[in-house]
Amino acid sequence: MTKKVLAFDLDDTLNVAKTPIAPKIASLLVRLLDNYQLAAISGQKYEQFIIQIVDELKKAGATAEQLANLHLFVTQGTRYYRFTDGDWQLVYNIDLTPQQVIAMTNAVEQAAKELGYWEEDKLADGDEIIENRISQVTFSALGQTAGVEAKYAWDPDMKKRLAIAARAKELAPDYEYEVAGTTSINVTLPGTNKSLGMSKLLEQLQVEKSDVLYFGDMTQPGGNDYPVVAMGFDTITVEKWQDTAYALEGILGVTA
Repeated sequence: MTKKVLAFDLDDTLNVAKTPIAPKIASLLVRLLDNYQLAAISGQKYEQFIIQIVDELKKAGATAEQLANLHLFVTQGTRYYRFTDGDWQLVYNIDLTPQQVIAMTNAVEQAAKELGYWEEDKLADGDEIIENRISQVTFSALGQTAGVEAKYAWDPDMKKRLAIAARAKELAPDYEYEVAGTTSINVTLPGTNKSLGMSKLLEQLQVEKSDVLYFGDMTQPGGNDYPVVAMGFDTITVEKWQDTAYALEGILGVTA
């Protein structure tokens, strides 16, 4: 294993969508932090990175020295956080203007409503379908707090989201629309998908492309991991977090 950096998508790569990583993954990542730089890159907002990854690593015994080797590339890498001086510090950010947020929100909402995929009646109290994540706008068909089974069942073949994305692109062609997670579409400025995040990763960690191994579940064209593949990074495609765990055990030389 000649890699220096292991980079990961979140949902269905390190965890079940929108849930904390399993203790097994947490244990493996803590061990890897001794010898590798680890980077998580996802359309999720910062708070979800903390809930889904960092808090679980702490439960698994991660030290401050180990957390210094963990890099959080939030909202596809438009925001980068690093653990220094005992806390997570924002290193850089690329944020949307209020006018861009409005245009993105209106386009994806209109598209979903036209196609019959706006299901506000299924939302939990206080939840929302469209979320302003500061550097991207995210459509989540059933909201953020819907049950895992409902989310996986809503659009398993991605046809609904691809249709919404295509129509939104017609309505507001200045932006990019990318299918992600189980019910989500990330709306971003052109070039601010994971290709930006991975370019920033190389810059911030001062490594070469050949030094990085990436894990993702949506590496097919149109998936939010595909820009990483298109850039030429060595990539392992997984379907669930257990596949990632199996690969990490191999890297560590551990028998499952």
